[in-house]
Amino acid sequence: MSDPFQYDDPLNDAVPAIVPQGAAPAARDYPYFAGLNEVQREAVETLDGPVLVLAGAGTGKTRVLTTRLAHLLMTRRASPFQVLAVTFTNKAAREMRERVGALVGAPTEGWWMGTFHALAARILRRHAELVGLKGNFTILDSDDQIRLIKQLLKAENIDDKKWPARAVLSVIERWKDRALTPDKLKPEDGGDTAGGKVVQLYRNYQERLRSLNACDFGDLLLHNITLFQQNAEVLSDYQTRFRYLLVDEYQDTNVAQYLWLRLLAQKHKNICCVGDDDQSIYGWRGAEVGNILRFENDFPGAKIVRLEQNYRSTGHILAAAAGVISNNQGRLGKTLWTKSDQGDPVKVRALWDGEEEARWIGEEIEALQRAKVPLSQIAVLVRAGFQTREFEERFITLGLPYRVVGGPRFYERQEIRDAMAYLRIIVQPDDDLAFERIINVPKRGVGPATIQQLYQLARARSIPLTEATWQLLETDELKPKMRVTLRNLMTDFDRWRTLGATTHHTDLAQMVLDESGYTDMWKVDKTPEAPGRLENLKELVAAMGEFENLAGFMEHVSLVMDNAESSGTEMVSVMTLHGAKGLEFDYVFLPGWEDGLFPSQRSMDDTGIAGLEEERRLAYVGLTRARRRAHVSHAANRRMHGSWVTAIPSRFVGELPETDIETDAAPGLSSAPAPSFGGGGFGGGFGGGGFGGGGFRDFKGGGFASRPQRQAPGPVIEGSAFEVAPRKRPDQPLRRGMRVFHQKFGYGTVRAVDGDKLEIEFEQAGVKKVLDSFVVPAEKAG
Repeated sequence: MSDPFQYDDPLNDAVPAIVPQGAAPAARDYPYFAGLNEVQREAVETLDGPVLVLAGAGTGKTRVLTTRLAHLLMTRRASPFQVLAVTFTNKAAREMRERVGALVGAPTEGWWMGTFHALAARILRRHAELVGLKGNFTILDSDDQIRLIKQLLKAENIDDKKWPARAVLSVIERWKDRALTPDKLKPEDGGDTAGGKVVQLYRNYQERLRSLNACDFGDLLLHNITLFQQNAEVLSDYQTRFRYLLVDEYQDTNVAQYLWLRLLAQKHKNICCVGDDDQSIYGWRGAEVGNILRFENDFPGAKIVRLEQNYRSTGHILAAAAGVISNNQGRLGKTLWTKSDQGDPVKVRALWDGEEEARWIGEEIEALQRAKVPLSQIAVLVRAGFQTREFEERFITLGLPYRVVGGPRFYERQEIRDAMAYLRIIVQPDDDLAFERIINVPKRGVGPATIQQLYQLARARSIPLTEATWQLLETDELKPKMRVTLRNLMTDFDRWRTLGATTHHTDLAQMVLDESGYTDMWKVDKTPEAPGRLENLKELVAAMGEFENLAGFMEHVSLVMDNAESSGTEMVSVMTLHGAKGLEFDYVFLPGWEDGLFPSQRSMDDTGIAGLEEERRLAYVGLTRARRRAHVSHAANRRMHGSWVTAIPSRFVGELPETDIETDAAPGLSSAPAPSFGGGGFGGGFGGGGFGGGGFRDFKGGGFASRPQRQAPGPVIEGSAFEVAPRKRPDQPLRRGMRVFHQKFGYGTVRAVDGDKLEIEFEQAGVKKVLDSFVVPAEKAG
């Protein structure tokens, strides 16, 4: 089968056919310059030398990037095969290809344009032997990685309950993000993870991958770096080849991506990186904001172009976002502005609890729906996944169509993984992990003892499991019935592999699913999920038809990152703030702006000020997703992990400029924003009763006594938006029907009890929710 990553990209200076012959027209005559503002044009026309384009949210960075690439080609600076254009997602890569193709009027197949992983895989397949692999290596997904780590933990007698495989893999992946191979690590670098053996596990993991002729996503770049560092002629070839480098979302690069780019850019130094330091929000998965902050040091004489004119949001939204992000110290600095009107101020709403917050947002969305606003232009962006539950329940109650963006991807579903494992063995017989996955799926009576026999022989003779199976079939080691079962399976694989040369890959896939018994397995399954699984298998076969061959489709599955959803129904989008990056909506709701939840206490505890600044960048990203109006809300109480906690408004609420917000509150709550806590310490946990380390020291007068009292009756810790201090928990249990007294609301009767939370019907104030520590039995009042 042909390798989908093999292309004939010439290494000469020939003018590509897409460029008109004759003298190049004056720059202003190029039609693609129409509509660019002066700063965008400067970014496009500065072609030589290192360039950093600081592109604020909504400033047209994608247009600048694609126009710059087209301009390089149309001015004959380079042929399409002398430009390396790198993105982070397949979606961004597709958009770049489509836009550039439209600008230059030519197909872009075979150009060096794609994600870091796809381009690194393309290089690695050409030189796999130099790093100990074969050109048809398999790219493992996370499921296979976990299974492999579990095998290694078992071999080392490490308790996988105490040290889960996923946690061990996470440590290894972070090392790969930092371009650290096992030989660069000392045993103590792993701390006590896996009983102090994680560095050895990493070494064993890499050796096992090589024996499987496989690599994981981190290896694609790691092997590239090793390839370049150990083979000067190969590096020189690619440095000569790529006259110009264009990099999107540079603020999200990790160390390995950074080193890969630096190695490739050293000869010509014509590297243009587009990014926004204020939108670097992926530190938890290895992104290093320092890469963009030190660009001028890495490339002396670099030109910095700031894109600050925003084409997305209103003036108030931009000013609110600027007010928050200006509190970060680690930034290069820029100020977004717009020619559009100021629009509505950002609405900041104080609510009693998470349930009331969901109810309020539901009502606001219904009002927008009545005003003919498409639901697809409305988003609810949460900081933590657990927040979605209340919105889902509320939207179901209201009959509001919605989608939770994220969750299991198509290719991560069980039936798709199984089907892909069958196809992987056809393409790559050495793929032990795939073989192990399906050897007894559907059930064939192949138990752990038989699999253990196969593994013992495979390891003893350093051969793949498929070869070990054939050799074992020639002995009497297996029972007669098991020999027949395995011989039939192995014969089927040989037959399917032979048919692959003459049969269309979609027909072959359907044949494999049917003849293996896998389709029938789900047909006879009586679980509610079975019909959906069969439909998914049909969709898998249909999706393969879009690719030239099976190898190309499998490469696509390994690299695909998107989770596209298609539906004819307008839906409200519910997603995390991290998932919203790169998207935009007319109306955005930002719930849960409470200290400890947002900013996340875990992020602050783990990485200190750096964590707080990344959380603030996340707030900036959330606000700048909104085109017309942004709504921020915070609750006085929130249910966390089954318990009610009392919350204070996020410090980010206090950083919103008063001139750009409109405050509102549920009855009895204050609408005043929380003050900024500055760079002081923090700790004690969400709702834990304090921040420690001088977190409040920015208040004038040295403490909360100097602050005006807020007229609000609800319970919360000191320094919140409430004036009533909690008492000790009542000695006498409070029950439904009991008459009680509250300092602010007066006398009332308990209607419901939920742990320490009460619903009380007060004689004067009506029904309120309070904590039991704020009331006393009526007979004890006085």
